[in-house]
Amino acid sequence: MLIAGPTASGKSALALSLARKTGGIIVNADSMQVYRDLKVITARPTADEEAEVPHRLYGHVDAAVNFSAGAWVADATAVLGQARAEKRLPIFVGGSGLYFKALTRGLSAVPPIPSEIREAVRARLERDGVEALHAELGRRDAVSAERLKPRDRTRIARALEVVEATGRSLTDWHREGLPPLLPAGTYRALFLAPEREVLYARIDARFEAMLKAGALEEVAALAARNLDPLLPAMKAHGVPALIAHLAGKLTLEEASEVGRADTRHYAKRQFTWFRHQLPEFEWVKPEAAEVWVDQVCASSC
Repeated sequence: MLIAGPTASGKSALALSLARKTGGIIVNADSMQVYRDLKVITARPTADEEAEVPHRLYGHVDAAVNFSAGAWVADATAVLGQARAEKRLPIFVGGSGLYFKALTRGLSAVPPIPSEIREAVRARLERDGVEALHAELGRRDAVSAERLKPRDRTRIARALEVVEATGRSLTDWHREGLPPLLPAGTYRALFLAPEREVLYARIDARFEAMLKAGALEEVAALAARNLDPLLPAMKAHGVPALIAHLAGKLTLEEASEVGRADTRHYAKRQFTWFRHQLPEFEWVKPEAAEVWVDQVCASSC
């Protein structure tokens, strides 16, 4: 069972309802909720919720790790095997479209990048700037360089890492994919789709609630580790703005507005991505979601 949707749409609550009724296992499919350092700022399930039904792949990765979709698929494979062995319904829930695409369509077979190559590319990025690395990528992997925006630091660095580690371009690797964990016809998939105005209000309210719950203190602890700012955990929505506040560059009110705006923009991109990349997902309004859960329960309980 797959439950996707934009951030703050109520996915976790819906998954919890389904797990209660079916005895299922909830499996995280959100690329930021994997990090143990980001419990509050990513609105991970509470301790009580995790104690009520089994939750997997939440907070199991250190923020210093550049966790990939491929690593998530490997972890999800083990959890899926466990769920099947226990005859429990696996309920994948999250908003990371690439995770769901890897789950249902497969993934390119790019091998792991040695840490020394990754660190060397990141050092050059800081020393020479993104424009220089984009120009180098143009010489070594013209297809990827043409596809990427010239200031997309993360993806340019990633493409260069792959070329340096393997001698082949990302485009070449993408042609040799790994099979999906869940082939077509073996799952049901829902995209929770609130009205935009309602969703944006929920995003704003949740960000303020996260601040009251300790998000700033959580980000301060993360900032104290002096990690590479290009790491995924360092770019979670709200984290860069709150770090800027802690450095005296923004007021807390300004940082909160930046965090909320970034999250709203991300939600908009999630709508677009799922509509075009995963059209098999059934779009359901929140008010009809429980009916959908009852239908699933009727066939799975």
